[in-house]
Amino acid sequence: MQIGDILYIIAMVLFIIMTFAIIRNYYRNKFNDKGQRMDMLDEYEEKNETSIHAEIQNDRDTKGRDE
Repeated sequence: MQIGDILYIIAMVLFIIMTFAIIRNYYRNKFNDKGQRMDMLDEYEEKNETSIHAEIQNDRDTKGRDE
């Protein structure tokens, strides 16, 4: 193989890796932990979800203090 062929293969592999990383990060930011799209949630669902997380955190804090 010539040096040009090797560089071409290396460039293609790096391009594929970079493209995969960009797409993966895009979709990680687009969805929450439950697999729901962040931009499709209603305000009610977001408020309800944050209140649930706050209650869970409060429960964890109170359990830590009791011990």
